Amino acid sequence: MTKADIVNKISGKTGIEKLAVQTTVEEFMKTVRKSLEDGQNVYLRGFGSFVVKKRAQKTGRNISKNTTIIIPAHNIPSFKPSKSFVEKVKKNVK
Repeated sequence: MTKADIVNKISGKTGIEKLAVQTTVEEFMKTVRKSLEDGQNVYLRGFGSFVVKKRAQKTGRNISKNTTIIIPAHNIPSFKPSKSFVEKVKKNVK
């Protein structure tokens, strides 16, 4: 499902025009992205959490050059679904 599909579905169910729904969806995504960039987690009860995970520095290998490289510590965004979300998805697996 794409962002356009989401906009069409919400617009069809609510009767709100597509342009307004698209603006709302895009602002939601910008707000979540900005919060994560600032190091703040986003919690949506019944849906899940967008969290910032910290990765420690580690040693990696460049296989083509056969050299060792240092991968610095960094943060990555992550999504953790709520328990109710996971249960609903599990029930619908065919």
